[in-house]
Amino acid sequence: MAKLGKRTTAARAAFAGKDNVTVSEAVSLVKDNAKAKFDETIEVAMVLGVDPRHADQMVRGKVALPNGTGKTMRVAVFARGDKADEAKAAGADIIGAEDLMEIVQGGTIDFDRCIATPDMMPIVGRLGKVLGPRNLMPNPKVGTVTMDVKEAVEAAKGGEVQFKVEKAGVIHAGIGKASFDAAKLEENLLSFVDAVQKARPAGAKGTYMKKISLTSTMGPGVTVNVDSATGN
Repeated sequence: MAKLGKRTTAARAAFAGKDNVTVSEAVSLVKDNAKAKFDETIEVAMVLGVDPRHADQMVRGKVALPNGTGKTMRVAVFARGDKADEAKAAGADIIGAEDLMEIVQGGTIDFDRCIATPDMMPIVGRLGKVLGPRNLMPNPKVGTVTMDVKEAVEAAKGGEVQFKVEKAGVIHAGIGKASFDAAKLEENLLSFVDAVQKARPAGAKGTYMKKISLTSTMGPGVTVNVDSATGN
């Protein structure tokens, strides 16, 4: 068995016996033990009482975190003409049409968000098997298939987080960096939980939010009291 480092051992000791804690306790615990040599991402994972194999139990949406994510988002836009110019002016990193499709088909995906104008979807649709599994496929439900390219690019650059439930009923997202003030991390976490709460699908029965946990990139996780996070 590999020997644990001092940092890992200390972090595990700090988390020992801590379970179902308040939002404030969880944030402090995770933030204080994020001691890697880089600015760790603080991540939330939520287990929902849904089965996304059924269309009426799919959970997806977006939320603009009040304090941003601390991550520099690279944005790709499929557009032509004036809309391509609009995307460039708004700060998009990669802009194209068939040429961008070929780049992605070739295996180069150097972006974190993908936006497309509606007329580009016949082209983008060919990339479903590549972009879909990475949760990068543009979708009108979360505002990434739109004629308002400027707003979509600025939202992505400004800290908007998209979420989509996975097969096991899990949603996860980065809600900030360890360098953020604890109060800002708490605010971001509560905003994210609220957005997922509001995205509850009609087909969800029984307990919707089953478990919430918080962790950092390199640290242990801690479960958060659901009532503390939802205000119930």
